[in-house]
Amino acid sequence: MIFAVASLLAQQGGTAVGVSVGDTAPSFRLKNVDGKFVALDDYRTGKGLVAVFTCNHCPYSVKYEDRIITLAAETAKLGFPLIAINPNDPVKVPEDSYENMKVRAKEKGFTFPYIVDETQEIAKQYGAKRTPHVFVLTYASGAWKVAYIGAIDDNANDPEKVESRFVLDAVRSLASGSTPAVTQTKAIGCTIKWKE
Repeated sequence: MIFAVASLLAQQGGTAVGVSVGDTAPSFRLKNVDGKFVALDDYRTGKGLVAVFTCNHCPYSVKYEDRIITLAAETAKLGFPLIAINPNDPVKVPEDSYENMKVRAKEKGFTFPYIVDETQEIAKQYGAKRTPHVFVLTYASGAWKVAYIGAIDDNANDPEKVESRFVLDAVRSLASGSTPAVTQTKAIGCTIKWKE
């Protein structure tokens, strides 16, 4: 048991924390690739928010980039804008530096914020473990709540063979006032590269 706890602490960069479905979502204010800051409370006029922890270098994140772009357009129409958050340590992975984030966002034509979690505190507070790792949040009665945690869909390797679009299905349910049938799945991707 002690080893398991120590292992978890190591994976989380020294602090074992994270949210569960139904918890209050941690607030944040992080720098976007355009140099401006993006805060959770900037989105209080909508129904919620889709936060995707992702990065430049991870092969899984790369596989999902076009799907994330499509997903952002779909969820925004339902009142759930999407933001991408890069939590990786650029010392360990130079490809995930802020400068390279700006390049990637421009190359891919991101229509959503791509923000950097420089201290990794937001990733730790949410309990993000992989890239990509998604947290769907709702906003009602002055409070942000976590409504879904996990993968984007059920096939990381082949978008043509996706059978369940977990995030989009969750957002559709929430937008219609229902509880999603699936509220948690296992995120598939590269582990977050924590600072030493």
